[in-house]
Amino acid sequence: ASTVLSRKLVELGLYPAIDPLESNSKSLDPAIVGQKHYTIARKVQSILQRYKELQDIIAILGIEELSDEDKQLVKRAKRIQKFLTQPLFSAEFSSGVPGTYVPKDKTVADFERILSGECDSIPEQAFYMVGTLEEAFAKAEKQ
Repeated sequence: ASTVLSRKLVELGLYPAIDPLESNSKSLDPAIVGQKHYTIARKVQSILQRYKELQDIIAILGIEELSDEDKQLVKRAKRIQKFLTQPLFSAEFSSGVPGTYVPKDKTVADFERILSGECDSIPEQAFYMVGTLEEAFAKAEKQ
């Protein structure tokens, strides 16, 4: 297992700045975490990988030149990146955001909802530093 920190994520203000594509865990195995968790995690990684591949095209030609499918993928990838931020108890003092505990199964279910498109109408920024999608929905209503 390895945890890789990313300067790019730090520059984007995404904490913890752990690169989900470069980091890995021996525990991410269907026999250990279950098939659903494994499948959702791999789908999340797949979307983030495709988004990474599209970034040069977006930088040169603009997002308008992408297919509708890729535009949708980019929107979901950005929401996923924001949802991967975590309101950590240990960072409460410096971030000003109260830490939260979210059960693993709830996190997996919330990522599944993001992948399904259920959250496409929620502003991207609402996913930043929340523990659950319900917190993101509440945050979006306040914006």
